[in-house]
Amino acid sequence: MLTKTLVSPTPLPAAWADTALTVVMPTYNEAGNLPRMAETLMALAEELPGLSLLVVDDSSPDGTGELAESLAERYNTHRVRMRVLHRTEKDGLGRAYAAGMTRAVEDGAAYVLQMDADGSHPAQKVAEMLGVALSTGAGVVVGSRYVPGGSLSDAWGAHRKLLSRWANTYASAILGTRVRDITGGFNLWRADTLRAIDLASVGSAGYSFQVEMKYAALRRGFGVMEVPIHFEDRTVGESKMNFAVQLESMAMPWKLRAAARGRR
Repeated sequence: MLTKTLVSPTPLPAAWADTALTVVMPTYNEAGNLPRMAETLMALAEELPGLSLLVVDDSSPDGTGELAESLAERYNTHRVRMRVLHRTEKDGLGRAYAAGMTRAVEDGAAYVLQMDADGSHPAQKVAEMLGVALSTGAGVVVGSRYVPGGSLSDAWGAHRKLLSRWANTYASAILGTRVRDITGGFNLWRADTLRAIDLASVGSAGYSFQVEMKYAALRRGFGVMEVPIHFEDRTVGESKMNFAVQLESMAMPWKLRAAARGRR
């Protein structure tokens, strides 16, 4: 299992800028955040003309899906830069990501980036993460809070920071990985890594999707690189984390470990 940490930024060669990169962004009641996020990503077009945004909306009651369609109409004047995948039910962040990542690969993306709609993931790191993937051949590049240079928002209290670090240590220890931020959700995937994992086979519905996916990549021999990011706290809307999601996250590493042993 290959994991490495990259501390210093890697410049993106101009020849790589046209790489077909799809940002998959699940939404549920994110009308207050989506316009800003879409504008931020569309502004990266000069640096990354191959970038597009796929919003995966789970029938948000606040009209996020309809707002996403209007934003796509605004940004798709010369070419398709933003698309919307509407799902009929809210059945977990993991399943929303799986649906969006599957669609992105089917539509020809060479790389797929997971990104939350709440502004917690830094868009200015997208080019660097793509450059790391292309220069190293890594199957996944993790935007990491827990490598040297990574950090968490000051809005996170000591208890929340401790819980997050404990969750990473807990999952990595059970699964025997060296990924510092195995629970993190800002991840860049090579398309063939996603095909090898087979997204339809991923069992996690909630946040444990992040752990299951990285572990699946490592089990299949793909390299994982981590680049430091600053993780910001959301300022609009509410977190989707609940007790059921927390329970799934605690149980999933043990299920993955048991399944791996059963295949030996």
